[in-house]
Amino acid sequence: MTVISRLYDNYSDAARAVSELERAGVPHDDISLVANNAEGWYREDGDGSRRVDRDRDGVDDRAEGAATGAGIGAVLGGTAGLLAGLGLLAIPGIGPVVAAGWLASTALVAAVGGTAGGLIGALTQAGVSEGDANVYAEGVRRGGTLVTARVPDADRTRYEAILDRSAVNIRERANLYQQGGWSRFDPNAPVYTEEQIRRERELYGRRV
Repeated sequence: MTVISRLYDNYSDAARAVSELERAGVPHDDISLVANNAEGWYREDGDGSRRVDRDRDGVDDRAEGAATGAGIGAVLGGTAGLLAGLGLLAIPGIGPVVAAGWLASTALVAAVGGTAGGLIGALTQAGVSEGDANVYAEGVRRGGTLVTARVPDADRTRYEAILDRSAVNIRERANLYQQGGWSRFDPNAPVYTEEQIRRERELYGRRV
């Protein structure tokens, strides 16, 4: 088995990639997702219900997607597979995230144990290089969503092609961070605010 990871600027792109991996045969137990929730788009209510509201119209996006008949609800919110298990947790240096899967569980254990940079440790333990792990963690800190999958070595190219469709170019993004003075992920750095995340996304849009 080998581990592949990709960063996405939008949760919807990442969720679509997860769904496509599952349809291509990757068990949801071998996929993980970690998404920034500084904007509060995912909420767990006191009655145990969960709401995904990216457009902030007060209506669960999954219900809206189902109404279109296009299956968008399953992609955005998760009605089956990995995305059905989304939950909230906090990661040092990143803040509130929406997460599911084996990588998220490993990061949570590290965070509870007081290990700085729980996501970095989870990624490097899974075989991701320390340099890439730092960029992925910083990407989530700045509003992104990370998808990580364990796949058979022989099928790596096929599954990478699925993840690459809407993913961030990690080398270009690292260069962009470094141009702003960044060197590595700092678990003690202030958590990004909703406004800072909005500005980050505007910057990426202009670059594209």
